[in-house]
Amino acid sequence: MEIKRDIYLDRLLRREKNGLIKLVTGVRRCGKSYLLFNLFHNCLLDKGVREDHIIEIALDDRGNKELRDPDNMLKYVKERIVDRDTYYIILDEVQLLAEFEDVLNSFMHIRNADVYVTGSNSRFLSSDLITEFRGRGDEIRIHPLSFREYCSVWEGGDDEAWDDYFTYGGLPLILSRETAEEKAEYLMSLFQKVYISDIVDRHKIRNREELDELVDILASAVGSLTNPLKLANTFKTVKKKTISDKTLKKYMDYLTDAFLVSKAVRYDIKGRRYIGSPAKFYFEDAGLRNARLNFRQMEENHIMENIIYNELRIRGYHVDVGLVEQFGKNSENKTTKKQLEVDFVATRGSEKYYIQSAFAVNSQSKLEQEERPLNAIGDSFKKIIVVRDNIKVRRNDMGIVTIGIRNFLLDENSLNL
Repeated sequence: MEIKRDIYLDRLLRREKNGLIKLVTGVRRCGKSYLLFNLFHNCLLDKGVREDHIIEIALDDRGNKELRDPDNMLKYVKERIVDRDTYYIILDEVQLLAEFEDVLNSFMHIRNADVYVTGSNSRFLSSDLITEFRGRGDEIRIHPLSFREYCSVWEGGDDEAWDDYFTYGGLPLILSRETAEEKAEYLMSLFQKVYISDIVDRHKIRNREELDELVDILASAVGSLTNPLKLANTFKTVKKKTISDKTLKKYMDYLTDAFLVSKAVRYDIKGRRYIGSPAKFYFEDAGLRNARLNFRQMEENHIMENIIYNELRIRGYHVDVGLVEQFGKNSENKTTKKQLEVDFVATRGSEKYYIQSAFAVNSQSKLEQEERPLNAIGDSFKKIIVVRDNIKVRRNDMGIVTIGIRNFLLDENSLNL
């Protein structure tokens, strides 16, 4: 079963031979190795690149243990470069290579080398490496499967695919698990034995229970405004524990650096400024979020909002939470001010979209409630309401588009319909 991941393959090809180290990042098990060793490899062959000009090394393979030594690695690669044609150096799990930063810098002195690397937690899956290679590295961020990618290999209808996707998420190996029990066990084990353990080991966290409880709270309130101080109060009142907001902020940064959760900051649309705290946190994969809660809190509206957020980021948009002020008059003819929330402000260069996630719009009053923040914005950028119902495209007199979630996710041009 080959899953096409054209959006990332295109991003790799656009960066080919750009003189920078291509840093392929993303949460573990999202398909980084498959992208490079299978899809990118085959694409290079199709373009006429010779097999012996693709130097691929999986450093987690016991057979490559000697190449984890930096001097051995440099010697091995240089011995294979025997002409002036381009050589593609592809290293997987590069964090297993001692002094890998120095080795990658050495590769940059090889004029006909084009370098691509992936890594997992510890140092590589963090902001540290991106900062260290600023100006010399080019990050390509990989996410779990989008719904469109998921459906490309799903054997069944869209309804069943959606039920499976919003429950178990888009980590590629989920598609190889046949039963609900196998899928649930895979996700719960992955979260606890891999993701959390990586964070604990890297940051030498002494109280793992605190980190576990923080993840549970974020999963329970996905998409809700929060900040470290508010979470500290939650621990004190609900968990009967005292944890400082500074400690919680560190934990939240660790989760973000490991790509398990993402932070969406509030943005004043009319004032054109960021507001900062509080912010919203979304999980990188809905299945991981659900598994964290043992599939107990399956509120489809919150999960749908998380999936829309992830889809926008997969498409390359920067995503904020919008805030717009609406002025009016009260019964005493005094000016009133309300703060209305726009779920997502998605920007990419000069493009901008305002998007509402509305699980059910089953009445005129509910529709007006969702439209109100969009109408208050007052600019000409596209405004979209995504609903659970299977609606293709519906446009009102004000130009606001309503579209069903499945059509929104399956059509790569849905933002411009």
